[in-house]
Amino acid sequence: MRYLLLIAVLSCLAAPVAAQDPTTTIDTVATTQQDGAIAARLQDILGVLGGYDAVSVAVQEGVVTFDGTVTNASDAARLDDLANRVAGVVATRNNVAETSDVGARLNPVLDRFQTRIAQTIALLPLLAVATVVFALIVWGGFWIARRPQPWNRLAPNPFIAEIFRQIVRLGFVVLALVIALDILSATALLGTILGAAGIVGLALGFAVKDTVENFIASIMLSIRQPFQPNDLIEINGDQGKVIRLTSRATILLSNDGNHIHIPNATVFSNRLINYTRNAERRFQFRIDVSRDSDLSAARALIEATIQDLPFVLNAPAAQVWITALEAGGIAMQATGWIDQRSASLTLAQGEAIRKVKRALEAAGITIPDNTQAIAITKSAPHREHPAPENDTETVVDSSHETALEAMIATERHSDDSPDLLRDGGQSE
Repeated sequence: MRYLLLIAVLSCLAAPVAAQDPTTTIDTVATTQQDGAIAARLQDILGVLGGYDAVSVAVQEGVVTFDGTVTNASDAARLDDLANRVAGVVATRNNVAETSDVGARLNPVLDRFQTRIAQTIALLPLLAVATVVFALIVWGGFWIARRPQPWNRLAPNPFIAEIFRQIVRLGFVVLALVIALDILSATALLGTILGAAGIVGLALGFAVKDTVENFIASIMLSIRQPFQPNDLIEINGDQGKVIRLTSRATILLSNDGNHIHIPNATVFSNRLINYTRNAERRFQFRIDVSRDSDLSAARALIEATIQDLPFVLNAPAAQVWITALEAGGIAMQATGWIDQRSASLTLAQGEAIRKVKRALEAAGITIPDNTQAIAITKSAPHREHPAPENDTETVVDSSHETALEAMIATERHSDDSPDLLRDGGQSE
């Protein structure tokens, strides 16, 4: 008898556990009291969890039935797992559906919103401290960046100094943000912010690739200083005097008075000729003489004529050499050097050509005409002697360049655009 009683007690204890495993047998003993206890226990749990106010629980013979609505489908799916963890449950029937009532669905959102407002209000004193600390650090960084030193001493020009200042400002802003988030115990948010900033920066980098390339080229050009304002330069066939160097382009004034904007990336990566860097500059031109001429005498006469011009430098001396044997005569190349600060290259070249032509004609050396004209006449035509050429000296001063420089000075003072060459720098 004692052993039978012990077996019955052990069976009662083992019956609730079997209800959690569908592979075990179901207890043959079930009571209304046990069903009520299961229903009460589940109802209490749902009340604590919240969000199940419209859900009812019924238990009969260990079978739990859920009826009603919830605001979230995941809440309904969780009921089965919750019921199966209660001792004595044999099976579950989940009839709970997701509600379509707008008010019921918005209530949890409003509750969360109110909770967050309350948390924010409670956090306001700490938020005020973090804001004050952030503002003080940022103000200190901007004050340091505004100081002329040491940035003007470290940088080769004002443009680079301003870049140093921008880096200092950005560094202090990041430092202030880190400290403020640490005060709010939200440093994990910094990683998210920096990650998002990195992604945005990468996307912008691809989108504005040309702009970034021009900006970097501007930095390099402002450091290297391959030209100065009023320098006559040539880039990819575009020739003109430099007006200014901006963070995007180099602006030239052509001899025709037109503005030429060349992207700095093009200026930095292409061939650049600076005609102004050396004061001495050579002009050259070609002149032909007839085949029967004394070439040595013609060559010496051309050299002497060019060298005797008042604007031609003694060193380097004028030179003439034979370049080709043409069908119409002998081609010669003549050169001479001038100081372009006081003489115009184009006017000097033109005057040299005029003087050489007169000297050759006076010496009886023929300048051939490569064009041939055939004239059929009955008698020899009467030829009139050409009027003697006026031998007035041509002025070859650099007044044209001076006028261009005056236009450039007006442009530089009338435009408020940033100029990376305003204070100059060490020339390359």
